[in-house]
Amino acid sequence: MSIQVPEITLNDGNRIPVMGLGTYKLKGNQGAASIQHAINNGYRLIDSAYNYENEGTVGEAVRRTSVPREQLKITSKLPGRYHGYDDAVTTIQESLYRANLDYYDLYIIHWPNPKREQYVDAWQALIDAKKWGLVRSIGVSNFLPEHLKRLEEETGVMPSINQIELHPFFNQEEQRKWHEENGIVTESWSPLYRASEVFQNETLKELALKYDKSISQVVLRWHYQLGAVSIPKSSSPARQLENLSIFDFSLEKEDMETIAGLSREDGRLNDQDPAVYEEF
Repeated sequence: MSIQVPEITLNDGNRIPVMGLGTYKLKGNQGAASIQHAINNGYRLIDSAYNYENEGTVGEAVRRTSVPREQLKITSKLPGRYHGYDDAVTTIQESLYRANLDYYDLYIIHWPNPKREQYVDAWQALIDAKKWGLVRSIGVSNFLPEHLKRLEEETGVMPSINQIELHPFFNQEEQRKWHEENGIVTESWSPLYRASEVFQNETLKELALKYDKSISQVVLRWHYQLGAVSIPKSSSPARQLENLSIFDFSLEKEDMETIAGLSREDGRLNDQDPAVYEEF
């Protein structure tokens, strides 16, 4: 029996699950099988990207599962090298062709690439793609408030979601607050950080024992109670199910604060500061 995942409403009225599956490095037949298992276990939000080179794998998993397409929320992302308006439109079409889908439920600009000064053009392409029915909701990833403000000022449209690096060692408190004040849903990428470090953290070990849950479940519950959508990646059906099994307990307020207190200034995984980082 699959797990029923709560949903959250975006600022455009569409709804998405509060947890999805990250698919980075899930490719080919094995990747399609892993994604299919996740869908069968209850995942309905599947996150991909043009630069992951696995949109076709995601599409294959969608075709293999017995879950109706309209119950799934499929995401992909526009790479930095295609931020020009015409290139962005073509890339969205190519993303759909790769996955053999009629539409994406959520399409995202992967990074702002501020040095190139084209992310507003890319955003206009996403706005138009939504009007044309190629995508249902549009968002961004790794955008800072300054980038988000500019999008709204120049197009009149605020993203529905901003997918940002968010985990116990980088809690993004100020960014999350800005999102909340401006009607943007926060989505956490790499929500479990690096397993080697998270699973050895003594504070998280103690909390896992307290709640009789795994460390992954405690951390993902923390994301959920923050109001963030998380997209943990796993190819293991057992681990996928474990990650999804977080809706039968709650973290106490002081434990939420304890986890947030693990954050540090240099907490980013790869020092990818959106103010300067360029993704192609």
